[in-house]
Amino acid sequence: MLQVVSDPIGPASGDNGRVLRGGAFDSRPGLVRAAYRNLTLHPDDRHHNIGFRLARTYPLSPITSPTVEKPKPRAEPPEMSRAQLALAAPIKRLMTREQKRLGGPVVNSVDIVLVPIPPGEFTMGSPESEIDRLDNETQHEVKITKAFYLSVHEVTQQQYEQVMSENPSAFSGLGDLKDYVSGIDTSQLPVESVSWNDAVELCNRLNKSEGVEYRLPTEAEWEYACRAGTTTAYSFGNDVAQLGEYAWYGDNSELTTHPVGELKLNAWGLYDMHGNVWEWCQDWYGPYDLQVVSDPTGPASGEHRVSRGGAFFSLPGGVRAAIRFTNRPDNRIRIIGFRLARTYPLITLTTLPLARRSRGEV
Repeated sequence: MLQVVSDPIGPASGDNGRVLRGGAFDSRPGLVRAAYRNLTLHPDDRHHNIGFRLARTYPLSPITSPTVEKPKPRAEPPEMSRAQLALAAPIKRLMTREQKRLGGPVVNSVDIVLVPIPPGEFTMGSPESEIDRLDNETQHEVKITKAFYLSVHEVTQQQYEQVMSENPSAFSGLGDLKDYVSGIDTSQLPVESVSWNDAVELCNRLNKSEGVEYRLPTEAEWEYACRAGTTTAYSFGNDVAQLGEYAWYGDNSELTTHPVGELKLNAWGLYDMHGNVWEWCQDWYGPYDLQVVSDPTGPASGEHRVSRGGAFFSLPGGVRAAIRFTNRPDNRIRIIGFRLARTYPLITLTTLPLARRSRGEV
């Protein structure tokens, strides 16, 4: 009896030629059956009724930072549990068609929900006419050529503690600012008082435990995902009167962080991209490269890492999509947290349409 085999590749050598399958234009009906395999040919031979088609290995994207450790590959990704599927279901309903073509949300081992972000191009930075614009926001064209996953929420205190076995947050039951959150369950507040190094260490630990590649988003990926196809100061438009519907900032936060996901989300299903806490990005800080660039990762070295998005104490101009903030990678400040990116199997601009589109398309 023939045994069950996995990924067979045939004999290591042979005298009977290479295998041909599928039949040809001059074949009888029985020779174009799915199972027919009695025709072989020497690999040097050429014939008028023989061609071929290509296969291509399904790889992981090569995007990575030399700081982030490459995970050991897992044979098969684990299926999501019922609880994880329940977390993913409401997010999937809010995804656009472009995102759904890339698959549904994924939920990891500590219940971080990530959605696929499609490749595309956008104008990074802000126009000179934008209110509260800063000089380091010069507009330039950027192409994001590879899809990637981005977490729907900022990493919470509970999720951080599950991975790192500690909670450094100032706005926590034992933190320096515990009086601001007295009597409140702080588990779903964004973790803060974490350095860039801490965030990368969390990525490395997840990489080792899950066998997939987590990392911080690049600064370009972050702004691209925040804008979600828009060109305005905020992901919802320019009207500051609407800002409190999307962001915890100086006018509505009571100068404390708030549970993630309580306000409105952007067009790609991402919450709190404006306000709550600043979010570390992968890049060293530096002036923008004003040429048309693809998948920029910032300067090769520097003294400060970039963070984006503004925080709970910020003025409206400080939570704009284009605002940039910097800090030393070893500094821990109560206004800075992060969200995770995760590598997506390679998708390029040649295989998916560009994601430049009007806000609100579904």
